[in-house]
Amino acid sequence: MLDFYDAHVRGLPGTLPAGVTAEHDGPLVRLVGGHRGFVAAPADPGVRGADLDRLIARQRDRFAGLGRAVEWKTHGHDLPADLTDRLRAAGFEPEEEETVLIAPAADIAAEPVLPDGVVLRRVTGRADLERVAALQTRVWGADRSWQADDLAAQLAADPGGTVVLVAEAGEEVVCTARLEARPEEGHAGLWGGSTLPGWRGRGIYRATVAERARLAVALGVRYLQVDASPDSAPVLRRLGFTAVTTTTPYVWTPPTVTPA
Repeated sequence: MLDFYDAHVRGLPGTLPAGVTAEHDGPLVRLVGGHRGFVAAPADPGVRGADLDRLIARQRDRFAGLGRAVEWKTHGHDLPADLTDRLRAAGFEPEEEETVLIAPAADIAAEPVLPDGVVLRRVTGRADLERVAALQTRVWGADRSWQADDLAAQLAADPGGTVVLVAEAGEEVVCTARLEARPEEGHAGLWGGSTLPGWRGRGIYRATVAERARLAVALGVRYLQVDASPDSAPVLRRLGFTAVTTTTPYVWTPPTVTPA
């Protein structure tokens, strides 16, 4: 599973939203545009020492020129061993570590089971996307209003492979989740799973996983992948996901930009 992840999931952008472009710098893929920049690297970029420092500095300086923040996505099995030390020395700061979990999509796919009074709905309209962003802001305690724009652009770029779900209790959105499928690469990512604190422990997040897996199988996806928080990782393990590595975003932020 880790070999599959390294070969097919990381470093390979799919259909890019309008306004986002992919740039190649040696072993790296750099995404420019959207809320913040992104750098994807292979498990071993093949450079060491001063050459690696220069590679890191070029990414930082590219986004410094744009006045934008950038994330370099690192993994627990990455080489060289001093990569994160060199990122820190260049001004990148770590965010929370997550666990990368993978499962065969067919093993997870099922009809979702929801509590009484809760319905699960696929959404595409702007008003619903703003409700998704509002829930994310409530759950994570930081302004995520920008997600409405990002989700709208993603849906426009890849309407077949991108799915945004909301779980609603009456008029209230209590959980959101999305699927980003790459059938041509055999995988799909489960992202954005967030549940209001008062609604946790009732199986709603599990229902979104089952539904997204069902949709992924219908698209011909072989594996599901999740970057899981400490809250969701135990749930996913119980459902049959296997931990293959960890991932930590290292983020460089221009002095004039407030961190997300």
